[in-house]
Amino acid sequence: MPFVPTDPLGIDELLAPEDLAIRDTVRGWAADRVLPHIAGWYESGELPGIRELARELGALGALGMSLEGYGCAGASAVQYGLACLELEAADSGIRSLVSVQGSLAMYAIWKYGSEEQKQRWLPGMAAGDLIGCFGLTEPDVGSDPAAMRTYAKRDGTDWVLNGRKMWITNGSVAAVAVVWAQTDEGIRGFAVPTDSAGFSAPEIKHKWSLRASVTSELVMDDVRLPADAVLPGVTGLKGPLGCLSHARYGIIWGAMGAARASFEAALDYARTREQFGRPIGGFQLTQAKLADMALELHKGILLAHHLGRRMDAGTLRPEQISFGKLNNVREAIDICRTARTILGANGISLEYPVMRHATNLESVLTYEGTVEMHQLVLGKALTGLDAFR
Repeated sequence: MPFVPTDPLGIDELLAPEDLAIRDTVRGWAADRVLPHIAGWYESGELPGIRELARELGALGALGMSLEGYGCAGASAVQYGLACLELEAADSGIRSLVSVQGSLAMYAIWKYGSEEQKQRWLPGMAAGDLIGCFGLTEPDVGSDPAAMRTYAKRDGTDWVLNGRKMWITNGSVAAVAVVWAQTDEGIRGFAVPTDSAGFSAPEIKHKWSLRASVTSELVMDDVRLPADAVLPGVTGLKGPLGCLSHARYGIIWGAMGAARASFEAALDYARTREQFGRPIGGFQLTQAKLADMALELHKGILLAHHLGRRMDAGTLRPEQISFGKLNNVREAIDICRTARTILGANGISLEYPVMRHATNLESVLTYEGTVEMHQLVLGKALTGLDAFR
């Protein structure tokens, strides 16, 4: 078998024909619908046509991809991971759209919602006709969600919801917001129609990362909700944390997509850029960089694949998800930064994907669990001692 620079470990041989078909379908869609436009979207700080893109992703089966029923594709965890890798190879903002829709908003309703809530929201969300968002982080509360200030209080048979959520992907275009709030009986989740009186979602501008993504604040001022808005299947932090575990899994794969795009850009550049009379890829220091990048990239893909198999087998633990998220995002950023050095000044240009991926990954590094939080999750698992407080 020949050595393949883009698959040096032969990882594709681990994939079934249907896995490869899904991967190639998503890769083709991203090449046609995202890559020709993404530099302009990033530069302008917007994601035009997001509703149309959501419908196209729904038609691909990419929304709620690993969920069963209600119009969802019922794909394997590995297949979902491969889709996340290809989407983030185009841009982290596109993968975030899919992750928040499927692994956070849809998953919360699918896992913890009533049958009526599932029937009301999930088919339209799977098709991309309805967009969802997930409200957990607050202006003053991030890594300690138990300290959230958003509060829902009973008023007769209704609930009255007040509070703020911050850095919410899809918020300004969502039809439903899954909002987590303190109540007298513990933390509860609510499926909040965004056309409810007192609800607003102003978009956050002036971002230097995830620019081709809709990011919003959620504002809830005396939002009155009927009794059936609450998600009946869970009380406490295990609800939102369970959703985050599902979403973090997609990040493990997605980060390797950003890393792959940057590595391949550097590899192509090194083969053609000439200095001192020959391609820079022929110099030892450049080859050392490329070799180290390839090592970390494909180790990360192998790790993602292993965790995907464990998820499909029902044996994946939250600590193992922290292992993957911590390693793969951190290594992906390092790959992007090294790729930038190979491209030199061209590395900061939007003509190449490297700097865009690097800045996007700065957000991916801290959302859905900062480096420090995942280190402490692993530290507790290794020592049996809780260092969070």
